[in-house]
Amino acid sequence: MDVIVVGAGSLGSLVGGLLAREHAVTLVGREAQVAAIEADGLTISGAIDATVHPSAAIEPPASADLALVTVKAYDTEDAARTLASTSLDAALSLQNGLGNEATLAANLDCPVLAGTCTYGARLLEPGHVECTGVGDVVLGPRAGGTLERADAVGVAFDRAGIDTTVAADMPQRLWEKLAVNAAINPITALARVPNGALADGPAATVAHQAARETARVARAHGIDLSDRDAVAATDRVVADTAANHSSMLQDVERERRTEIDAISGAVVERASSAAAADDDSGTQASGEDVGVAAPVNGTLAALVSAWEAQRNLR
Repeated sequence: MDVIVVGAGSLGSLVGGLLAREHAVTLVGREAQVAAIEADGLTISGAIDATVHPSAAIEPPASADLALVTVKAYDTEDAARTLASTSLDAALSLQNGLGNEATLAANLDCPVLAGTCTYGARLLEPGHVECTGVGDVVLGPRAGGTLERADAVGVAFDRAGIDTTVAADMPQRLWEKLAVNAAINPITALARVPNGALADGPAATVAHQAARETARVARAHGIDLSDRDAVAATDRVVADTAANHSSMLQDVERERRTEIDAISGAVVERASSAAAADDDSGTQASGEDVGVAAPVNGTLAALVSAWEAQRNLR
């Protein structure tokens, strides 16, 4: 399969590098990354050791079988416009937050797939990415159901040694991922702690509150995600990635803009637009637009946004 990876940062470089073991891959990224890969290839270290030699470019080529999009959520619109002139059979988002797939679909003349990825990645320097944890990929049609091209992408990922599931319930999986990200990313970024610090104590309490709020908003939008499942998913990721620095913590450490708007901010935005709210019994109330309260996510979003504003990152 001919694959373009748009966003050759940490995750894009890792997944693209793994795909390059089996497929023709072009990593589209910044000038320093492109120059390093063209000169010496891409080094993968950590939980996976490999050196691969994908193509690298600042702009995407004219055509490909698949565009894998791994840019930050706030860059999705630009990435979509960049890809609009590329002939594609499919595009797959492995990004954080909600709404990325809709942005891509509005600009691309091909099926857009949704995906989640649990690999841990950190770009150490141009041309060198560290795999901080081996995970898996789940992908499928963004609105749910089945699609032949999703199956083909899943086969291609499996052939490259990436444990991949093609799922028919991607809307629910995206909301569960959002609950996990809302629970882990802003708290680790604000407290400057690795994921494992959320295993117990005050940080775990706040993380669980954020996850439960997200599940409540999901249910108000017709997604079957229970509080218990959202908390369990959070605890599972915390345990599996205890030593990792979340992507938002990495952004804060490097004084870069975060994806808070697409994570905690997305929860707050969708809470205010919800057409129904859960009552204390856990059942869904119906009737007029009453909204759903999301004070923990709102507070986390405000604090991270304030940090960004102080550094003129917004």
